[in-house]
Amino acid sequence: MSLSKVVRSLIKPARGLLASSEPNLKRSYAAVAEAKAVLEHELDTIRAAGTWKAERIITSKQGPQINVEGSRDSILNFCANNYLGLSSHPEVVQAGIDALKTHGAGLSSVRFICGTQDLHKNLEQKLAEFHEREDCILYASCFDANAGLFEVLLGPDDAVLSDELNHASIIDGIRLCRAKRLRYKHMDLKDLEEKLREAQSSRMRLVVTDGVFSMDGDVAPLRGICDLAEQYGAMVFIDECHATGFLGPRGRGTDELLGVMDRVQIVNSTLGKALGGAAGGYTVGPKPLIDLLRQRSRPYLFSNALPPPVVGCATRAVELLLASNEIAQSMTAKTMRFRNKMTQAGFTISGSSHPICPVMLGDARLASLMADDMLKHGIYVIGFSYPVVPKGKARIRVQISAAHTDSDIDRCLDAFIQTGRKHGVIS
Repeated sequence: MSLSKVVRSLIKPARGLLASSEPNLKRSYAAVAEAKAVLEHELDTIRAAGTWKAERIITSKQGPQINVEGSRDSILNFCANNYLGLSSHPEVVQAGIDALKTHGAGLSSVRFICGTQDLHKNLEQKLAEFHEREDCILYASCFDANAGLFEVLLGPDDAVLSDELNHASIIDGIRLCRAKRLRYKHMDLKDLEEKLREAQSSRMRLVVTDGVFSMDGDVAPLRGICDLAEQYGAMVFIDECHATGFLGPRGRGTDELLGVMDRVQIVNSTLGKALGGAAGGYTVGPKPLIDLLRQRSRPYLFSNALPPPVVGCATRAVELLLASNEIAQSMTAKTMRFRNKMTQAGFTISGSSHPICPVMLGDARLASLMADDMLKHGIYVIGFSYPVVPKGKARIRVQISAAHTDSDIDRCLDAFIQTGRKHGVIS
């Protein structure tokens, strides 16, 4: 057979194969086009509602003063979770550099295979000591810690009682477990008691609450919660992401602030806010629970170990807090200076005495416009709107840091007053 005949014999079936696949390809392209149209419509809806969340680009290290792309001068940052100013503390940064040099950039492994270094065990020991609990387990984030806890601890014969305004990561974590789910009204002890009565037939009962609710800066009534838990045979869990390091006389958190450290059984918290601000989360509690989490907690078992530089930074941050409570104690006066003067100026500030100071505005577009105008005054704040907060509850969430000076706070106050008058929020 000639070469030309061989080629023709191969081309003919190939053409037939391509022709038969054309309808499938057209359907595939149509499906992609339809999906894009649906997504674009959803994005247009977000823009039209004024709830679009643009990401400003920071070109400096995190701190009370930052550089923002598009702004010539340095900007005062009043919306970071950098409560103690440790994100760029020289000793914390140096500890990360040292860990990078001695232990490398990462482990390329989960913990149980070949991802546990002496650095990880040292940090877990120090966090357990800091919270005065038996043991600790590290996660890639506190979101992972919340996702990994409830499924392991609670079964179908148990009950979980959750505050209705708990963080999204708690809600998602509870959805993964098979326990009976009871939701009580926000910080409502009477409703919690009713739910505890309803759960009496369950094997175990776990009351779950944020220590501090991050959108409003309000503190959970832990004394009353612990009283009810003991009365009805329940355990207590708290998420301390917005309390660890600075609430309480020694910065141990909400449970120390309210005198119930020995009555709260399980604490989840983060390394990504006050404790250096890099990444990571953890659970502290009874050793049998921590041992079981190491065996069964899916986010722990299937996520790479925390990178050594992150562990080094967090370890030094915890060591600083174990050595002194001076940084933590500096927060109260600065927080109340801002809250009191903003209230006197006519603004509505949610919460009570927490460094989270939500400036309540109601309208999503107003919150976004005011935040943009604040940046023009050299103050970095962000408007929060649905779905981060409920509809009609838009606000600018200001966060005070130990690194802010009184002069920084006064500059922020002046900018709010000017911007508030411009938009008719205050007279």
